[in-house]
Amino acid sequence: MPESIQVEGNKTMQIQHVPLAADPAAIFSQLLTSPYPFWLDSGMDHQKLGRFSFMGADPFYQLISRGEQTTTVDCLKGSRENSRQPFFPLLDGLLSRWRRQKTAGLPFEAGAVGYFGYELGHQIETFSQTTINDLEMPDAFLSFYDALIAIDHLEQKVYLISTGLPVDNSRARTKRAAQRLAWLEEITRRAGTVPEPELPALTFGRQKGSNFSYEGYLEAVEKILAYIAAGDIYQVNLSQRFAVEFAGRPWDFYRRFRHLSPAPFGAYLAADRHIIMSNSPERYLLIKDDYIETRPIKGTRPRGENARADDQLRRELISSRKDQAEHIMIVDLERNDLGRIARYGTVHVPEMEIVESYANVHHLVSTVAARIDPSRSTVDCIVNSFPGGSITGAPKLRSMEIIDELEPTCRGVYTGSIGYLDFSGDIDLNIAIRTAVHHQDTLYFQVGGGIVADSDPRLEYEETITKADSFLKTLGERNQP
Repeated sequence: MPESIQVEGNKTMQIQHVPLAADPAAIFSQLLTSPYPFWLDSGMDHQKLGRFSFMGADPFYQLISRGEQTTTVDCLKGSRENSRQPFFPLLDGLLSRWRRQKTAGLPFEAGAVGYFGYELGHQIETFSQTTINDLEMPDAFLSFYDALIAIDHLEQKVYLISTGLPVDNSRARTKRAAQRLAWLEEITRRAGTVPEPELPALTFGRQKGSNFSYEGYLEAVEKILAYIAAGDIYQVNLSQRFAVEFAGRPWDFYRRFRHLSPAPFGAYLAADRHIIMSNSPERYLLIKDDYIETRPIKGTRPRGENARADDQLRRELISSRKDQAEHIMIVDLERNDLGRIARYGTVHVPEMEIVESYANVHHLVSTVAARIDPSRSTVDCIVNSFPGGSITGAPKLRSMEIIDELEPTCRGVYTGSIGYLDFSGDIDLNIAIRTAVHHQDTLYFQVGGGIVADSDPRLEYEETITKADSFLKTLGERNQP
């Protein structure tokens, strides 16, 4: 039976919890027909990184950025306003407007969910953008939710949370909170009565290839090597984007994707004409009270065909001087980024070069953490560290300039970030790798790797194919150079 939780000192917020009686995918499938559904999907590592998943739909407000234009949408009034206000100060103001302390003890209770696209970095660093936004993706797309479903995978519980926002009047907010809670109860009730269908077979059309030719990618790597030799940079993350025709349901693709390649920072987002599906293993930024951490990944090997081969590849990754050097450079970059907003002397590295293994790859991962200076806001922390250093290079600004020069199209959400911003100031955001975008009956996915002084252009190209393997397994095909 549902159990109500009394929230001391908060008469408007309403919360219930029930046993996890249905598969999370079955619960989310009941939200798909509602406006702007989201699922922040922790598909593995429930003890450490992926204890909670969150889902919801029908936001009360939206904030969208496209170049110099910022759009706000009042979903309750049905009004839309375009302006040239800078995105980050506007976001800071909205988070302050609805700021509230968390009262139920959950990581996320109400706030914004969406993505920060890679090109949003142009609003932080002042250099010209020359890449083409051929997919017409917004630079950022955030929806603000007053009611959501939280799943505690460790304790196998489902929490239904309703705050009554954005209503100011206490009585009206209490009424709205009760109505929204009843809606969430109906969602979970229906999910428990409908069996989850089997994973569907997917039908794809022709492959549309990459935004690079094979020769073009090798030439771009050679140019980066020349920049390194000239002393401009130490490392650049170069990527290429693949595309395949897909007229099926994005939801069917995501169900297969998360089943074949589970990860702790997965996501399914509806953002107007784009559906975003991510199975990221990498955390960009976690803030909890005054604690902040980032977990850069740098260094990859494929999984072996048997236990012996798999262990050999894992050991090869650990002992690789190239991967160690590349990884240390990014850890130093992240220490510098957090140092901009941290209390003096608090930046530290509690985990260094540990190996994490996923369905298709082994990764080298570190954790960089600090305590936030009291004068710094959540948005300050994002501005001083975005985009993540593991997917740009070192030094960051010069690497971003070279990426813009060499990559022909905008990255969009790829290597940006997806996650939540709670109205308390707490956040958890991924690095949007292992991420697909469905747009106009086409599925796009992008992969890359760090180029350093001793990189071999052909091996770097092959590494992008290895990283694409989770997508290609879902497609049932393997791309060829």
